[in-house]
Amino acid sequence: MSSQKEIELILARQLASHLAMPIFIVDPPGNLIYYNEPAEAILGRRFEETGEMSVEEWSTIFKPTDENGNSLAPELLPLVIALRNHRPAHRGMWIVGLDGVRRQIEVTAFPLDGQAERYLGALAIFWEPEI
Repeated sequence: MSSQKEIELILARQLASHLAMPIFIVDPPGNLIYYNEPAEAILGRRFEETGEMSVEEWSTIFKPTDENGNSLAPELLPLVIALRNHRPAHRGMWIVGLDGVRRQIEVTAFPLDGQAERYLGALAIFWEPEI
């Protein structure tokens, strides 16, 4: 994965690092470039331990399922929808964190569009719903 990043992605990462909500950021090809500390608690591992991942890896490593335990194909994940279709998406789902804990989450994702119609990737905000 390229170490050269658009300034807006660098700034998005900086912003995410200062927010209390879990955030996951991907570049235009879908490579994970960052998730913040609040996301680490849900994903089960520090970003420094996982590092960047391809869309093929992150879209399956957390074993996303629907409420009935049926596996969700990558193309049904909100972040993949935002990335590929350039539109916001939302969905509730279950994941298995890298710590082995199954968690219910809600995910809202949206594309990141820069000035001059530059496509920068996508960002997901997610949380564990109150039960």
